Amino acid sequence: MRIGMALNYSGGFKETVAELADYEKAGLDIVFVAEAYSFDAVSQMGYIAAKTERVQIASGILPIYSRTPTLLAMTAAGMDFVSDGRFTLGIGTSGPQVIEGFHGVPYTAPIGRTREVIEICRKVWRRERLEHAGRNYQVPLPAGEGTGLGKPLKIINHPVRPRIPIVVAAIGPKNVEMTAELAEGWEPIFYYPEKAADVWGPSLAAGRAKRDPELGELDVIAQAALAIGDDVAGLREFGRAMAALYIGGMGAKGKNFYNDLARRYGYEKEAEQIQDLYLEGKKDEAAALVPAELLENMSLIGSEGFVRDRIAALKESGVTTLNVAPLGRTHEERVRLLEKVKELAA
Repeated sequence: MRIGMALNYSGGFKETVAELADYEKAGLDIVFVAEAYSFDAVSQMGYIAAKTERVQIASGILPIYSRTPTLLAMTAAGMDFVSDGRFTLGIGTSGPQVIEGFHGVPYTAPIGRTREVIEICRKVWRRERLEHAGRNYQVPLPAGEGTGLGKPLKIINHPVRPRIPIVVAAIGPKNVEMTAELAEGWEPIFYYPEKAADVWGPSLAAGRAKRDPELGELDVIAQAALAIGDDVAGLREFGRAMAALYIGGMGAKGKNFYNDLARRYGYEKEAEQIQDLYLEGKKDEAAALVPAELLENMSLIGSEGFVRDRIAALKESGVTTLNVAPLGRTHEERVRLLEKVKELAA
């Protein structure tokens, strides 16, 4: 099981990256850099590549709507070059609020677009002359569109690798099936290992049945907050606000992927109440209704025995990369947590 972490740079980006050398020594295998509607992730990943030597670097995630498929391929090839082959392209669709509200792009055909993006990226990395006639993307533009001067091109540089790993963030049944078929890795959110088979098992099985053996086994990446001790259980409460934001506020009535996931986990009543309260502006009341059981079992917060048992449950459910958020008060405490979880996962 690989150990990863999402880069949290609330205390300053350069300061956080300076600490990565210690995380590398502690056994960190991969670092994920988010891109929501903050600074772009690519400039920051390039900085990380220059400041590290061994750790893998992943976008977590680049939204597919904010860049053309070809630019995503070029960016991944460039990142793989400056990192000496350490890059993983994490992509996802984000959601209508961000894509339409911040980027001003229609949120259409998320699964079909993702499928075509993956196909186009791999053509670019193989240095094929790019010709793609899909439902969502046409490269070059067909006759009658644009100037008519477009012609098939191939990337000038030779990519370090002809197939850069692609990870897709997905939670919906059809999206998960497509991910298991086409991608090297799958990154769900709010991963509850004991419920994963019921929620995603059929989709994963259907996708794997169509999977090219050359892709290898699907890397399953689960996220969890991490704190180890006999008096740390209260730290689970810090997850309430974020869970309420996603379950209640990331979308509208009838169009919230995370609310749907909570319902599929068996929390239908709580999901409805959390959304109603959140959309009414009652965020604290919504957060109070997030089930304690959900917060507990999605986390690695508790005694060493608890964390060991949760890691075993994650492994049994198929997780191969554990993406942790160490909750130590100091850098030294976070390093020790990373060393400990690396030991427990070995």
